[in-house]
Amino acid sequence: MTAARCVGEPGALLAIISGPSGVGKDTIIEVLRGRHPDPRRHFVVTCTTRERRRSEMDGQNYHFLSSEAFAALREHGALLEASEVHGNWYGTPRDQVVDALAGGRDAILKIDVQGARAIRQQVPDALLIFLVPPSLDELYGRLTARRTESPEETRRRYEDAALELARQDDYDHVVVNATGDVAGTAERIDEILRKEHRLHPQRRIAV
Repeated sequence: MTAARCVGEPGALLAIISGPSGVGKDTIIEVLRGRHPDPRRHFVVTCTTRERRRSEMDGQNYHFLSSEAFAALREHGALLEASEVHGNWYGTPRDQVVDALAGGRDAILKIDVQGARAIRQQVPDALLIFLVPPSLDELYGRLTARRTESPEETRRRYEDAALELARQDDYDHVVVNATGDVAGTAERIDEILRKEHRLHPQRRIAV
């Protein structure tokens, strides 16, 4: 089922923050949230079939769904994109994006490389920002240090990351998330968003 297209208010952005597992997407999003309780930005909460980790809250970090509930959303066209990553499904709720853009707010999405590619195909004017680690060795250290996956799963995510990093050229901006410089990384992303608003104040995103 295909949902009707919606055209956002002038200037409202559809911005995607993407990158390999372990690069720090969640941390950066949390910093951006804290710096901008601003109603002009809406941070879209992704749906997933992945099990919830102890530190996560349903509805805040993700909407944690059963496989059946997720499949129903896909069938009814309620997801802007959906992809299977590391054996679990992830998808972007279309209503959150539409409501934000229609209200003149930026819709900020945190999604994987597959999802970013799917969004760009549907929404050519989407702004794609790719977070990268200082090195693959650094990324592996982050994956093992967080201890949220088994050694086998950690290795799989590391191997996938090497392939995902090869897709950097698909993005509009590449930002290095240096260890210990979360604030600096968030500031660089903030400046990218501010510049986009200055350059394209009348752009209208259709989703």
